[in-house]
Amino acid sequence: MTYPDPQYLGTGGEVTATYRPTGQEPDLVYPSGNTVHYLATGASTGGLFGLYRWEMGPEPSGPSPHFHRSISESFYILTGTVRIYDGRRWIDTVPGDFVHVPIGGIHAFRNESGEPASMLLHFSPGAPREGYFEGLIDLGSATEEERAEFYLRHDNHWV
Repeated sequence: MTYPDPQYLGTGGEVTATYRPTGQEPDLVYPSGNTVHYLATGASTGGLFGLYRWEMGPEPSGPSPHFHRSISESFYILTGTVRIYDGRRWIDTVPGDFVHVPIGGIHAFRNESGEPASMLLHFSPGAPREGYFEGLIDLGSATEEERAEFYLRHDNHWV
């Protein structure tokens, strides 16, 4: 494996870093109290990746098994216990655990611990997952056809 072709062809580097302090308010708050912090979106990384901090309250929550045709998804547990389905079994992950799901890999996650939990979600390449996260809030009032179109548009394929 080799490095990709250079994308920056300047000679002196640029001052382009971004900083997000830990105390910044979440970008999205669900009615359940779960929150999402948009640390790096596909738009802000030139489509290279997306990175989000997902914070779950003590109530059970999380998607059922599914896969993506165009993006990989990785999980890094920050706090609590998160159950992650790797396509074969449910794993009780704890802080410091990491799970990578390649494109097409079946996966799911749930917080069933009764305690808050948080993790980093990494998507590569950087798809516009913010639209998916934000659209979930109103999905309960959507028709079956609208839900199917929403999931297809956001590359979520349920198994």
